[in-house]
Amino acid sequence: MSEWVQIVGLTLLAGAAIPVGAAIAGVERIHPHWLETEVRHGVIAFGGGALLAAVALVLVPEGTKSLNPLVVAFCFAGGGMAFMFVDMQLSARATPASQLVAMLADFVPEALALGAAFVVSKGSGLLLAGIIALQNLPEGFNAYRELMSAAHYSKRRILGAFCLMALLGPAAGLLGYFVLSSHPQVVSALMLFAAGGILYLIFQDIAPQSKLKNHWAPPFGAVAGFLLGMVGKLVVIG
Repeated sequence: MSEWVQIVGLTLLAGAAIPVGAAIAGVERIHPHWLETEVRHGVIAFGGGALLAAVALVLVPEGTKSLNPLVVAFCFAGGGMAFMFVDMQLSARATPASQLVAMLADFVPEALALGAAFVVSKGSGLLLAGIIALQNLPEGFNAYRELMSAAHYSKRRILGAFCLMALLGPAAGLLGYFVLSSHPQVVSALMLFAAGGILYLIFQDIAPQSKLKNHWAPPFGAVAGFLLGMVGKLVVIG
């Protein structure tokens, strides 16, 4: 099987986790109150842990390989500032899309990196695909709940939009494979930019939402999310 076909398959599967997570969130028969409180907070924390794993285990280590410290600092800080600006604009417009922005902001750069990394190491590509799917499932869940609770969109419309978003993965992966694989410094800069933005979102939007009074299981979801990312990396490397 050719490499570009593998990239399309991996990124499509990773992207498919977005509508799958949304579909799970839309099953109202699963005790709606429990789903809205403890489960939702646990999934938010799990997604935060998975995002933190992506930053600590993939984006920063890979992004710093081919750039000097000054450029690393500029790209990382630039990502945080850009995401802060977007967050301020969304807040000013009362747009219920913080989880959606977080999902797309890490999905696209990581899919780009997956395509570029596949040229050098299939193991790195597989690891990225696993972590992307790990992130997209809870992010799709949370973005769906956020949009349903604060906006007048139908379930079918949201799921249809999420299915279209999943197609961004193969498009970005192929762009990374055919175009950016010969420009490793550009890929590194994108990864660091995404890492800075993700770190901002974790502490601004995701971590505060994961806390639930008199419930201690949801915060452990962050540990579980990071643990799965860490184990995935160890399996691929070892």
